Amino acid sequence: MVGSQPAKGDGVTQQVRRIPEGYHAVTPYVIVKGAAGFVAFMEKAFGATDRGQVLNDDGTVGHAEVQIADSVVMTFDAKPGWPATPGFLTLYVEDCDAVHQAALDAGATTVTPLSTNAWGDRGSRIRDPFGNIWWIQSHVEDVPEEEIMRRMGEEAFGADMAVSTETLDREIRRIGRQP
Repeated sequence: MVGSQPAKGDGVTQQVRRIPEGYHAVTPYVIVKGAAGFVAFMEKAFGATDRGQVLNDDGTVGHAEVQIADSVVMTFDAKPGWPATPGFLTLYVEDCDAVHQAALDAGATTVTPLSTNAWGDRGSRIRDPFGNIWWIQSHVEDVPEEEIMRRMGEEAFGADMAVSTETLDREIRRIGRQP
């Protein structure tokens, strides 16, 4: 059960948040090769704030956290010999066009070009320099379910959905071919 539960300990019962302040029930934990660089990328591309890092004896990152808007992203360095484990993260922002460009300026590449979909989100997908795929979106319109279904039948929205599906498929298959 998610939420606050009475804490037990020194005989005094007190309410303790089981989800600490600033966190959500689901928090991504991304394993990368070069976690310090990943943190720097998120700072430059998404305006992330470094919440702190714990370094291992060998200088690699054992644990790091950044704050992006109201969410925390955790990361650490992959061990030698570990396979790549790219993440797929969705990031809602005020201006997806500007954030898309900032991500490119920070070293990302476009996976899916910017477009507005049938359900009222405008967005794109990028691959960061560490292999993670980010779906950068801005919710630009509240669209009722019936209207979404109607729009899905329109040629323009259907073509947009095809591009979105094809570009993601191509990127996932590219990842699968990596050693």
